[in-house]
Amino acid sequence: MGPLAGIKIVELAGIGPGPMCAMLLADLGATVIRVDRKVAVKLGIERPLKYNTLLRNRHVINVDLKDPHAVEMVLKLVEQADALIEGFRPGVTERLGLGPDTCLARNPRLIFGRMTGWGQDGPMAKWAGHDINYLALTGILDAIGREGEPPSIPLNLLGDYAGGSLYLALGILAGIIEARASGKGQVVDAAIVDGAANLATTFFGMLAAGIWKSGPGTRGTNITDSGSHFYDSYECKDGRYICVGPIEEKFYAEWLKLMDIDPATIGKQMEAGNWKAAKAIVADRFKTRTRDEWAAILEHSDACASPVLSFLEAPEHPHMKARGVFIEVGGVVQPAPAPKFSRTKPDIPTPPQEANSANADKALASWFSGEEIARLRAEGVID
Repeated sequence: MGPLAGIKIVELAGIGPGPMCAMLLADLGATVIRVDRKVAVKLGIERPLKYNTLLRNRHVINVDLKDPHAVEMVLKLVEQADALIEGFRPGVTERLGLGPDTCLARNPRLIFGRMTGWGQDGPMAKWAGHDINYLALTGILDAIGREGEPPSIPLNLLGDYAGGSLYLALGILAGIIEARASGKGQVVDAAIVDGAANLATTFFGMLAAGIWKSGPGTRGTNITDSGSHFYDSYECKDGRYICVGPIEEKFYAEWLKLMDIDPATIGKQMEAGNWKAAKAIVADRFKTRTRDEWAAILEHSDACASPVLSFLEAPEHPHMKARGVFIEVGGVVQPAPAPKFSRTKPDIPTPPQEANSANADKALASWFSGEEIARLRAEGVID
């Protein structure tokens, strides 16, 4: 059932971080109904439905939100919901008649979750953007990459999903907990720039302390941004990579021992002036064996070294298999729900659902009576 069993959420369909947030909550047992457009709109990266894995674990209905009957239906859903998720530009839900004031009037305990890149206010609020733009203005993008090279793009994991989806999920759950005590709902303004910046808190602290360099020419020169020889990825004999990260002294000593490198040849670990020469020594040593040969030597130790696996390889790693990190849903291998719970274990996810008549009945069954569903169909609100 999952620990969120009994929580009901309305998701106004969007892309990226909104669906990811809805998936996280649905994975943990919440009942989430996705309200999508009746007329398809091209958004994001298109793919067949079964591969749109963020849409797993919930039913979907297609409606025309320009139809007053459809808007009224959504408001009836809102009356029963603990939370609503929307990811439109500021002002769009208000124009649709589904803004926070309207929804909270129908359900004073509702948590109205708003997911945007720039936030609901500020000079950038009305403009479009994507993960890379939000990371750029928070300072994060500038910090990721190698010395002398352009910033590296961390997929859309840091902005959309870490800074966006996870913070919205946290905000919604915090709001639901508070509403149970106060009886009052509220709006959660989850901006990716806010969440992403918050993720970088430790680096701003190190910057202020003078132990992290930032600005032109400093990318890739710090301890954990590929500047040091003991926190980086190295090419092996077969062209594959292994990564190392033994920051602590005892782990560092273990790593050098297993690599058969004399510490005296590379100087003191934390003296940045030694790092480039040390990195050349380490790189040459890694070229003497294949990735998997090095993994056999280093992985099962405190050397903090791991083979760099592809998406294709990761599900086959023994540790990933032992913990059930990956599962197959509808014939598609994908990450399992996380985190794990000792008692209220989430169910195996269901694959993304088509918005057809039969599924509409299933989607609405826990919200409306059979007579109400029949009326909605007769009014043309649902197919």
